Formats: sequence, structure tokens, C-alpha cells
Amino acid sequence: MKFIALSCTVRRALLNGRNCNGLGSTAVMAYAAPETRFLCAGAANGGLFYWRRSMASQAEAKLPEKDKEKAEAEKSVVESSYWGISRPKIMREDGTEWPWNCFMPWETYHSNLSIDLTKHHVPKNFLDKVAYRTVKLLRIPTDLFFQRRYGCRAMMLETVAAVPGMVGGMLLHLRSLRKFQQSGGWIKALMEEAENERMHLMTMVELVKPKWYERLLVIAVQGVFFNAFFVLYILSPKVAHRIVGYLEEEAIHSYTEYLKDIESGAIENVPAPAIAIDYWRLPKDAKLKDVITVIRADEAHHRDVNHFASDIHFQGKELREAPAPIGYH
Repeated sequence: MKFIALSCTVRRALLNGRNCNGLGSTAVMAYAAPETRFLCAGAANGGLFYWRRSMASQAEAKLPEKDKEKAEAEKSVVESSYWGISRPKIMREDGTEWPWNCFMPWETYHSNLSIDLTKHHVPKNFLDKVAYRTVKLLRIPTDLFFQRRYGCRAMMLETVAAVPGMVGGMLLHLRSLRKFQQSGGWIKALMEEAENERMHLMTMVELVKPKWYERLLVIAVQGVFFNAFFVLYILSPKVAHRIVGYLEEEAIHSYTEYLKDIESGAIENVPAPAIAIDYWRLPKDAKLKDVITVIRADEAHHRDVNHFASDIHFQGKELREAPAPIGYH
């Protein structure tokens, strides 16, 4: 009953705009929250709502325009303090704030450009030949559609290239849960590959603004490829990894042609996007050529990882029996 009396009295005070001193007797004030008693004691001529409103207005009036915009942005962010979830402020080595949420400074690296780009796995058996021919057939419609628009081709390539690592890592993860056994680090290695390919895509999107029909094509191709690769990996991981190895060989070829067009002047050597500079630790004055060079090196590493994984399966072993190349970009 005391709580109901307090609620009714406070409601009338707010609606009628009375002075907070009109909350009533000391009996009512005794049950009011300490914060309410404090506010009411300091308020005058207008009630609690008016007092809080006027204080906010005065504070907002003193804020510069930029501070107002920042305050509005902060208000729009989902409140997370209740759950204790917050991202710590991360700084660069030069003291500036880290701007990216999609990757952290400890996930960046200097690309190994000394890797052999000419390596090729010669098909040795029937399954190898099936994998090789499949990739060559998949290249035909890509060449017809994109021709020498290598920026758009790379964007499409990365939306597909980021799928195998995710599918392989997911299936190995589920197998590890079912069989109560370690993965030998291969779950992490394949997920690293998927994340690296995704960062390739984030970089290419900054360079190439895809048109609506290219976005539609990405949705269609990814939907078909994901389901097809998922079934293939369940049926034959050895073939799945071999196909990815050959896909990466084609990616190396495509990026090499991309570099040739940049060097010849057919494609402008524009400044590198900020996200690429931070992810690969490139110089601040890096250009498009530098970005494509490090992406091509990454694709060469993925080629090696997937051919290596396929060889393990062809030897009749499981991936967990060989150490995974974690951190091998």
C-alpha cells in the first residue's frame, strides 16, 4: 500500500508540473528512492521532469556541434554496460586509435613474398584429373563474363574462395565434437584461411564498387558453391582439398594478369585502401600494386595448404595426424 501511495503521488507531481516539494508528507518521502529525494530537494518551480529536462538542455547548449554529434552517436549505440560487454580502446604503435572491428592488430602480418608462385601439382591419378578438369571448366564462364575486368573478377573469386575453409573447418569441428578427439590444429588453420580470404574480399570491395547484377551473381554463385562443396567435403575431403588447391593456382594466375594490367597502365595504380594498409602492415604510401602482390602471395600459401591436406588424405591418413600449418598465410 505504501508503494502504491508513493507511485500515485509521484505520478500526479509529474503530470501536474507541481513543485517536487509537493510530493507530500515525510512519510511518503521516507519511502522515496535516495536519488528521488535528492532531485526533489534540489528542484524548484516545475517538478522533477522539468528539472531534468532543463539541465539536459543547458548541458547540450554548451556542447560544440561536433560534441553534439558524438553524443547523439553514443546515444544510438546499443547499451552494453548492463552485460559488462565493451571493447577496450586499442591503440596503434603511433598512438592513434585502432579503427577496425573486423580484425585486431595481433591478427595483422607482413606477407611472405618469397613464396614460389610457379609451383603446380601435376594430376597423378583419376581423382586428381577430375579435380583439375573441374576447375578448368569453372574458369570458362568466369572468363566469358568478366574478361579482363580483374577487379570484378577478384571480387567474385574471393566470395567463392572464402567458402572452402569455412566448410572444412566447420565439418572438422563437428567431427571433433562427435568423436571426442583433437583436430591437430586443422580447424584453426582452415578458419584462418577463410578469414584471410574474407579480408581479401573486404579489400576488393573498397577498390571495386560492385554493380547490382554483380551482387546478384555473387549470391547465386555462393549459394550453389557452398552447398556443392559441403556435399563434396563429406563424400571426399581429398578431392575437395585438391579442387581448392587448383582454384588457388588459378587465382595466382588471375592476380598475375591483374598486376600486368597495372604495370602496363591499363588499370590505374590507385592508393591502397586503409584497411589493406593496416591488415598487411603496408607502408602508408602503398599502392594498388602492393595490395595485389600480397593477396597473390596469400593465394599461393592457400594453394600449398590445400594440396598438402589432399596429399594427407591420399596417403590414407586423417588431417589430425599431420601438424596443421597454423599462421601460414
